[in-house]
Amino acid sequence: MIELPFARDEYQQRLAKIRAEMGKRGLELLIVNDVANQHYITGYDGWSFYTPQVVLVPLEEVEPVWIGRAMDAAGGLLTAWMKPENVVGFPEDHVQRSDRHPMDWIADWISAKGWGVRHIGIELEAYYFSPKAHARLVAGLPNAKWHDADLLVNWIRAVKSAPEIAYLRKASTLAEAAVARAYEVIAPGVRECDAIAAIQATQTAGSPDFAGDITALPPTILGGENASAPHIMWSDRRFGENETIALELAGVCRRYAAGLARTMQLGQTPTRVADTAKAVIEGMDAVLDAVRPGTTAEAVEGAWRKVIQRYGLKKESRIGYSIGVAYPPDWGEHTISLRPGDKTVLQPGNVVHSILGMWMDGWGIEISETILVTETGHETLTSFPREIHVKS
Repeated sequence: MIELPFARDEYQQRLAKIRAEMGKRGLELLIVNDVANQHYITGYDGWSFYTPQVVLVPLEEVEPVWIGRAMDAAGGLLTAWMKPENVVGFPEDHVQRSDRHPMDWIADWISAKGWGVRHIGIELEAYYFSPKAHARLVAGLPNAKWHDADLLVNWIRAVKSAPEIAYLRKASTLAEAAVARAYEVIAPGVRECDAIAAIQATQTAGSPDFAGDITALPPTILGGENASAPHIMWSDRRFGENETIALELAGVCRRYAAGLARTMQLGQTPTRVADTAKAVIEGMDAVLDAVRPGTTAEAVEGAWRKVIQRYGLKKESRIGYSIGVAYPPDWGEHTISLRPGDKTVLQPGNVVHSILGMWMDGWGIEISETILVTETGHETLTSFPREIHVKS
């Protein structure tokens, strides 16, 4: 068995919180479709979510159940903390068939447990849970009472334990190493894909003490006019002379992600870039001054907005989000957002990635920090110079 990332007591504490919330909502069974939430509850870790898989959490105090493809049940025995009978594989003859669906089999399994007549909460907003899967599951459990339980687990995840924060600290060191490596390899004439290869090697093997995991979002290095759009992917394009490059990178340890965005300049820094960077760095200082227990998410964003308004700048998108355990295609937790209207009150153990990206007409810059809310204020988990890195 692969070493669990956490002690069994931690999983039990998570389950207790989940079940308490289920009780408040009148739920007797929770069907978990979000892959990160499945890992959070069971420890299961594998690249098997391209076929349907679920985690079942009954209200009574018994172990959760992982159900996925039969060949991947072996991975459950290696990575999940539950007893073997709570790792269940649906048969291979249900994989990618037009005449049957894994959810047909899963519905029958739930019914055989006597859970088919329960009030069932289900995550309806999960990347790998398809409309067909939901339709087949509902059809297979006609006597269930269905309730949308989207983000039930995510909000519990938003407060990190000390062991989780320890992984985020390790992830942060990998994020710093990745940005440092980017500064080393990016130069005029270098292909974007070659820079990405060096960065990804550092994200994976940048520490001699622990392994880096695949990042839920791929690394982005946005050079020239590509930096006007935040999510353009790399190519064999070569970096040019006098180019501003926005970097959005991360480190991940045991699936816990820490993001780090920085900007570098090849050649002389244009005045417009230097002026915008000054505003963004001052804005980050205002964000950090605002982050503390009892502050609302919208108040943090408001502190940033006051700064950039003085510089005549405007940013429509949010400036941050809760971050933690993550699987592709996203490392955000879909809970706290630093934006107007989000009245979430920050509390110790929250971790947010505040990313101050300014995507202008034909160019852009990015600066971010992964921030832990502490008992008395905050801590930036990454420690890396924010100024534009100039490489002449």
